Amino acid sequence: MHVNFIHNIPFFSIFLAMFSGIITPFIKNGKYAQRVNSAMILIVGIMSAILFLNVTATGESFTFMMGHFPAPWGNELRAGPFEALMAITFSVVIWLTLAGGRTFIFEDVLSEKQNLFFIVVNLLFASMLALIYTNDVFTGYVFIEINTIASCALVMSKGKGESIVATIHYLIISLLGSGLFLMGLSLLYDITGHLLMPSIQQSIFKLMQTGEYQLPFMVVVGFIVLGLSIKSALFPFHSMLPGAYQAATPSVSGILSGLVLKSYIILLIKIFYCVFSIDIIHSLKVTNVLFIFGVCGMVMGSVYALREVKIKRMLAYSSVAQIGYIFMGLGLGTHVGVIAACFHILAHAVTKAMLFVCTGGLVDVSDKKDQIRNMRGAAHKNLIAGIAFTVGALSMVGVPLFAGFVSKIYFATASLYSPGKMAATLITLAISMILNAMYFIPSVIAIWSLPTEKIERAPVEPWFAFSMICFIVLNFALGIFYKPVIRILELGIGLLS
Repeated sequence: MHVNFIHNIPFFSIFLAMFSGIITPFIKNGKYAQRVNSAMILIVGIMSAILFLNVTATGESFTFMMGHFPAPWGNELRAGPFEALMAITFSVVIWLTLAGGRTFIFEDVLSEKQNLFFIVVNLLFASMLALIYTNDVFTGYVFIEINTIASCALVMSKGKGESIVATIHYLIISLLGSGLFLMGLSLLYDITGHLLMPSIQQSIFKLMQTGEYQLPFMVVVGFIVLGLSIKSALFPFHSMLPGAYQAATPSVSGILSGLVLKSYIILLIKIFYCVFSIDIIHSLKVTNVLFIFGVCGMVMGSVYALREVKIKRMLAYSSVAQIGYIFMGLGLGTHVGVIAACFHILAHAVTKAMLFVCTGGLVDVSDKKDQIRNMRGAAHKNLIAGIAFTVGALSMVGVPLFAGFVSKIYFATASLYSPGKMAATLITLAISMILNAMYFIPSVIAIWSLPTEKIERAPVEPWFAFSMICFIVLNFALGIFYKPVIRILELGIGLLS
């Protein structure tokens, strides 16, 4: 039988990440475990690039039946331009984040537990890939749980009291979201009798035509959307983020903010299109609810960030605001709004991961003090970290030529296709950008201010410098050459529907 290598890439990617997690316990040396992890991510990234080039060239998507067993015994993976673009972005960002923060990892994690750290990273990466590719809702739930457990283990990897408390808080909120999602899936399976997304969608169309199970179906949609919104830290379900990001090592904070939260949103987008359909989501007014919570998150996340004196907690609240942007885009209820939200997923991933890692470098040269007022002159001591933080800050504010500017412009453009929400969108965008500037610009000024004492340039680890340079290039690339990315997203989202 002819084996189509391209169609096997999603499975191989997930399998390779999980297999790396299985063999890593036998590698006792943390640095060797890190090399295995790095090689695995690199291979998955190359395979994702091959998949990306293939599906964008053909303009088609495909499903891969696991083990060639049909439902209900087997499940499926789905891949198209949307999934391939997200997979390659996740591979690049997690590789650069771990490479740039490797020094902090080996400093913060006990030597005898460093191999365990990379076991968890492998499983986390596998779970995110599975959430991107899955075409089966129960498989999505299984990997949501793996994602949650792995995230909690990484937050706790420092082993200090602060990180343990933060992990418990993170776990409680995350389990609330997981529980609601599972309740929704259980009811959905009871109503439709299917777990594969296309099969569920066909059953839902029949139910909508007959008018059966209207109230239970509304409950199902509410549970699933609320569960994934909590997992994504949509305001006001964000309280676990500041403590977790503050307590974790910089690479972990970057991965959690830049990638983990987005993996749940990607699954939610796939469920909207491949399970419920956008027309049904509109009819149930789900987009209106998401829009309200999104705009509230955009403002309140920035207000909380404005009050923070510790830089990592400030970035955590900034992430709350950026998640609000994404849900606001979904809440516009238009195709253009979803495209803007997906582009912001990419822009925020490359920007916030960079900000957390370079913040580790700035804190390191500030005598380990993470209060912004104690970081005067830090950019002069670690030049590449200072430049990276400045680029990230300007991108978050929405300055032209940076990735964040394009997503904000696209959100404003998308609002024109939703007249009832246009005024609220434009006003909230303006307020949010002003608030972003009010806490990011003073931070940039602080790190570039000349200190009273003599400046001594700190040595910069080569991998840190390489990572920051790559992130900066990616930010400019998304800010300048954004049109091909937008076209790919339009194609990918179009194929989802």
